[in-house]
Amino acid sequence: MELGAVDSFGVAWVLQTLEGWDSPEVRAEFTDRQADHGAWASPVYLGARPITLGGKIVAPSSALLQQAMERLRAAASLTDTVLTVAEEVPKQATVRRSGKPLLQFETDTVATYSVMVTAADPRRYETTLQSATTGLPATTGGLTLPAAMPWTVSATSVSGQINAVNTGTIATRPVFSISGPVQQPQVSVLTEDGTVRTLAYADTLGTGDVLVIDAGAHTVALGAASRRRYLSGQWPEIPPESSVMISFTAASYDPSATLTAQWRSAWL
Repeated sequence: MELGAVDSFGVAWVLQTLEGWDSPEVRAEFTDRQADHGAWASPVYLGARPITLGGKIVAPSSALLQQAMERLRAAASLTDTVLTVAEEVPKQATVRRSGKPLLQFETDTVATYSVMVTAADPRRYETTLQSATTGLPATTGGLTLPAAMPWTVSATSVSGQINAVNTGTIATRPVFSISGPVQQPQVSVLTEDGTVRTLAYADTLGTGDVLVIDAGAHTVALGAASRRRYLSGQWPEIPPESSVMISFTAASYDPSATLTAQWRSAWL
């Protein structure tokens, strides 16, 4: 359903308010200092993002208005739904209904609406999903000639690296997919300040196996089965307005093994 437009039934969906899209909630606690001024401040985190959409429905007939109202009730789903806002850089959030949809007739062809949804993840993500794939690093070429002088031909290194850029204003978390066969794969993320975070998988992936590591959800899955117990290390992220270098290594080389990284730039 597209708000702020006229649909295929000739119904105009007028969007007048979009509250909560500007900023998420903040979670913070302040504990008063005993026998002293001020308070002790806890770490500050973003909370969920409640969003309220409000406006008018203008329909060609009473019957079309009632049908439109039913479609709006159905669209405000109890399960995850992607809400997209057409800004200069289009952004999206995954939301669920968190309040009763309020619909009221003004005339037999005009009604007002107000729908409240909540994004559990407060980030607003770019609608474009970035993706890149690399194999394990390898060295090809290289030769020493049997002559009086040590003549050599230089080798060429295949990097096994991915450069990932986040153009947003808050750190974003990538999703990694490792395709076997590969033994004890590792994914390392190097940030611009020199910090390295590595995820090491202690098991082996066979041909056709695809291990999915979601750094945001903190999940590790092989098909429908969790493999979280085999993973160690620190969950990586891509800092705002910067890039990272993602490196793929393993206990042994196999030309069929690949790493795919997916991410979206994120905004507050």
